Amino acid sequence: MTTRGNSDAFAGRDQLRTPGDWLEFAEELYENHHVALGQVATNAHDEALYLILRALDLPLDSEPDVLALKLTATQRRKLEETFRRRVFDRVPAAYLTREAWLGEHRFYVDERVIIPRSYFLEIIPRISARRAGTKAGGGAKPDKASEPLVDVVIDGPVQRVADVCTGSGCLAILLAHRFPQAKVDAVDLSAEALSVARINVDQHRVASHVALYESDVFDAVPPVRYDVILSNPPYEPSMLVDAQEPEFAAEPRMAHDGGADGLVIIRKLLRQAKDRLTPHGIVVIEVGGLHEEINREFASLKPRWIATEDESNCVVLFEARNLARK
Repeated sequence: MTTRGNSDAFAGRDQLRTPGDWLEFAEELYENHHVALGQVATNAHDEALYLILRALDLPLDSEPDVLALKLTATQRRKLEETFRRRVFDRVPAAYLTREAWLGEHRFYVDERVIIPRSYFLEIIPRISARRAGTKAGGGAKPDKASEPLVDVVIDGPVQRVADVCTGSGCLAILLAHRFPQAKVDAVDLSAEALSVARINVDQHRVASHVALYESDVFDAVPPVRYDVILSNPPYEPSMLVDAQEPEFAAEPRMAHDGGADGLVIIRKLLRQAKDRLTPHGIVVIEVGGLHEEINREFASLKPRWIATEDESNCVVLFEARNLARK
């Protein structure tokens, strides 16, 4: 139900005659009411502009002069309703629009799934199989162990891939686009999340080679081996999840909560991955701020970190040959 309080914030709404007026007004609202960002955009201008364009059914690539359009009374009411829900009800923008974007790819989302946002958007295109006849030794094995990986080159074909904790299915779909000849298994413990994933798999027309499994990691997945296991699991320590801003608390808790130290699902994934990888296979996991914890607990597995554009380098890679030694 939409909150009708805070009406004073909209006292001058009749003077907001153009999308540009509403954009300036919305930015002030975000600042004054400490709206949390990061699910759709990292700044108020970009998120507010996105919501304005969507509320008015205007293209996201509209020219700047669209901000000078004269709004009808109906359009102004629609914008007021949108920003009341976003600012005062703290409904995430993606849940208002029922969509999220990773690069050029649009995905359906609702409250059953975490809103897609992942470093894998930049990393998946950098995963490739070594061409036949080339020498082994580059790619996933740089000269210095301290150097982050730039590209991930696998010493064998990519024929089967798993996306564990798939949520909306977005990463499984990106993997299907990246490796169109591969079989992709998308795994999640939440039946509700898998219902959303099915919508996206169908919309992206990859149902012929993306299979959905309701499973706690690999517990209920057929015993096959993968060339790539990818996961963006819940990795936030429970205490941090307890203190989340309302926008993030609106997402399914199980998509955030990684247990007392954030490593519960990651531990299980690495235990099971040993028997789930081909000899040349890899596990790639996004782990947020757990860099030191991963290096300490899994040092014997020789974790390697993948470079990201913002230099956070929070995606870690493990090779099958190192998992097999444990």
